[in-house]
Amino acid sequence: MPDNERVVTETMMPVNGIELCVETFGEPGDPALLLIAGATGSMDWWDDEFCRRLAAGGRYVIRYDHRDTGRSTSFPAGAPPYSDVDLAHDALGVLDALGIHRAHLVGLSMGGGLAMRIAVERPHRVLSLTVMATSANFPSYGLGQADGEPQWSDRRSAVEGIVAAARRLGGPFTADDPHLRRLAERVFDRTQDMTAAQTNHFRCAGGPSVRERLGEITAPTLVLHGTLDPLFPLAEAQTLCDEIPGARLVRLEGVGHEFPPAAVWTQVIDEIIDQAGRRTQPA
Repeated sequence: MPDNERVVTETMMPVNGIELCVETFGEPGDPALLLIAGATGSMDWWDDEFCRRLAAGGRYVIRYDHRDTGRSTSFPAGAPPYSDVDLAHDALGVLDALGIHRAHLVGLSMGGGLAMRIAVERPHRVLSLTVMATSANFPSYGLGQADGEPQWSDRRSAVEGIVAAARRLGGPFTADDPHLRRLAERVFDRTQDMTAAQTNHFRCAGGPSVRERLGEITAPTLVLHGTLDPLFPLAEAQTLCDEIPGARLVRLEGVGHEFPPAAVWTQVIDEIIDQAGRRTQPA
């Protein structure tokens, strides 16, 4: 379905004293799969067709706008009154609002760090864990921001800034500029405060580190990592596999620091669905 013909079926849900915008794909009776985006990432970055294909694999797919992105509650730019622990609790709050106790977690970049925190601190909520383009050292990671911030409140400037960042962090399979521009326009048009969306996640407080507790993770764990990631080299992914019991590494050839490009959807979706069927590690 072309972007301009997409029917929006979003729901605002009360979560942890704020409102988060949530959208689901598939049958509620299927095992839940929660997609957790990276810093500044609204749900739009999880492509509609990618979500539909995951749902076709027998998963109840859930995506949502982090606080300070999309239609979710926004706070003053530069002064976020929350930590990454609150962002992790938001993910669990989305599941609670949907009446879901356990889910398969799929997190990218910052979302991977949040998913690992949940897997360490709330293991009973996690059926399986998939992390992409992330690091064992989260949240101490390179932000990948360019010199000279766009004027985020200006639609044209913001769109160009988003496209430039996606191009800078991506690889040969990154979508072309017209596609990225349409996506950036959709992101801008759905976002309450674009300046807050592009800055607050990088300025929020960090909670207690789970870096030394990765060995406590019992959920079956998959690490997906692009071979061209300019923020986190493959060594970061290998470190995760070394420290999380039973974790397996799948290299995404030609992929940068980005949401899965269409060229690798079949590989990524097959791996996520397969991961969801693996057994939990013994405690």
